[in-house]
Parts: sequence; C-alpha cells; structure tokens
Amino acid sequence: MKRIRVGIIGQGRSGRNIHRYLFETQEALKARFEVVAVADPIAERCKMEGITQSPDFKEYRDYKEMLKDKSIELIVNSTMSMDHIPVSIEALDAGHNVICEKPLARRVADVDKVIEAAKRNGKFFAVYQQSRFRHLYRKAIEVMNSGILGRIVMVKIAYNCFGRRWDWQTIQDMCAGELLNTGPHPLDQAVMFYGDADPEKIVCTMDSANTFGDAEDHIKLLLMGKGHPTIDFEVSRSCMFPENTYNIYGTNGGLKASGSEVTWKYFLPSEAPEQHLISKPLEGAGRMPIYCGEKLHFYEEKWTAPEYALTMESWGVKYYEDAYEALVNGKQMEVTLDQVRRQVMIIEECHRQNPLPKSK
Repeated sequence: MKRIRVGIIGQGRSGRNIHRYLFETQEALKARFEVVAVADPIAERCKMEGITQSPDFKEYRDYKEMLKDKSIELIVNSTMSMDHIPVSIEALDAGHNVICEKPLARRVADVDKVIEAAKRNGKFFAVYQQSRFRHLYRKAIEVMNSGILGRIVMVKIAYNCFGRRWDWQTIQDMCAGELLNTGPHPLDQAVMFYGDADPEKIVCTMDSANTFGDAEDHIKLLLMGKGHPTIDFEVSRSCMFPENTYNIYGTNGGLKASGSEVTWKYFLPSEAPEQHLISKPLEGAGRMPIYCGEKLHFYEEKWTAPEYALTMESWGVKYYEDAYEALVNGKQMEVTLDQVRRQVMIIEECHRQNPLPKSK
C-alpha cells in the first residue's frame, strides 16, 4: 500500500493533538500516511513521546522552509483560523496537496480564492470536517432518508454546553467565535439534513453572552426553503441542561439522538385508520362535541453506537481513509468543496445579520 508523505503546519491543539496523533497512533492511518515533517515555532511541541518517527522526519521552525520540500505530498494546514486561507494558498502554489483545518473561512470570496488556487495548480484541496463521519449523525440521517418517518418537517441540531472561555477563539479579528469554532461541525451536518441546495431563507441571532472576548458564543439559526425541512440549529455555551443532539420531526414519526443512542418511533400509513376531512364540528354519542381521536400503532426502534465509534478519533480515521482514496484513487471526497462553500455562505450571512461590536 502506498504511503503518503505528510507535513503538518502547526503543532497546537489540532495539528499535534488531532492530526499528528491520528497519523502516528491509528494503525489504519499508519499504513496509509507517513508524517515526515512538522513546522512550529515552539520546539517542544514538535516532540511526541512513545512514537517511532519516520527516518525522514524533520522539524521546522518556519513552515515556509518546509514547503520547499517537494517530496512532501500532503500538507495539513493546522495554523490559527485567520491563517487558513493564505497559508493554504501558499502551500498549493508551492506544489502541495492540502487538507485545511476548519473553519476554512468566514467569507465566500475567500473560499473561492483557495478553490481557484487548487485548480490553478492542479492540486487536491479539502477541509477537515471529520464530524461528517460521526456515527450518531450517520445513523440519524440514514433513518431520515429511509422514508420511514414520512416527510421531514424539521430537524433540530444542538451542540450546547455551559462554559466560559477567554482564549483567542473568542476574538472576532482572529476569525473566531463559536459559529466558526464549534459551528462548522453541526453546520456541516445541517447542510446535509437540509439537502443539496442553498437555503432560501436564513434567520440568525447571535450573542456574546458567556465569553471574555468580543465574538459570539450563543447562536440560534434557522434554515428554510420550499421542499426542504426547516433546520433549527443551536450552538451555545450558556446551556446548562443540554438535551438531544438531533431531533427529527416527520409526518409519520420522529427521531431523537444523543450520546451513543438513536431512537425513532413511527406508524405505518398502511395500518392507520382511514380518515376524511370533515368541515363540521365533530359529534359523538348524543351529539356531544368531541375532539379528533384515533389509535395509531407506533413502532419504536433503537440503535446504540459501538464503543469504538464514540470517539472523535474514529471519525478522524474515517475522514482520512476517505481522503486517502481521493488522493490515491481519485475518488470523490464525501465532504465536497461545494458543501463547504455553502456552509461558509451561511456563516457569512449570520455575521451580516449580527454585526457584533469589536473590542478596542
């Protein structure tokens, strides 16, 4: 099996603790990828105990020096969010394939710039949206798409918690805030639940509620359009009692999912009593007024994710297996750039509707 030579820019929380950890510890990825270089100005972050480094492994304090190594086949861009676009373009122009951390950008115009750079150089470019491979989400959308719940009226997605934050991920000028930090995970899924089209209507309210920075940490978003379910989306750090991650409303039933469990309940139209619209008030015995009432037989099913599927590592492995097939065999990535572009379009519109004041 061919091993792809990888260089990682940035050894912070994502570059070191997500990407490099996956490449160096997961057997499925060790067979497919070889980390031959990392770049970070902090030398201590470039060391990883307990791993056998490639004999070709090199450390760089300056990523620009690493980009000169033409033997590196894939650059993973794990720089800070505001550097994702310029550094990705720089790596593409240097002749490398690139996978960039999320968020890709805050504006569609920047997405178009990096897509154009990939086309101009004839290189592969993708965005690390590993939550597309979250087993809880995949089971929920599988049930939804099966048709058993009938026509889907609404999908609620909530990635909520309670917590204060005071790092750079709370500063607007650093391309931060919860919509750009946590948001790309559920928003990627929201785009899939909605369907393959731009939402006709986007309504969003955002607040800086429980943060020490000037960026948003509370988002309520609605995506609407004819022929599509309404998507009710929440990301908040002010929610003390988070409930279901996904809640799907259908004409024949519904689904809830959180933790490791997906539960769905539905009736079969073929078994339902036949009803006809009546324009007069309903009457019962003795012509007494009554309310609509019928007995529907509901089926209930449950699915529990296997233990291995509960970790973000398992989602990351699936993402990189997909990326490997795209790089080596030309397969279409499951997370497409059109979908990422749609996600950024929604993010940009949310910010347009909610121009938060900036700290001086």
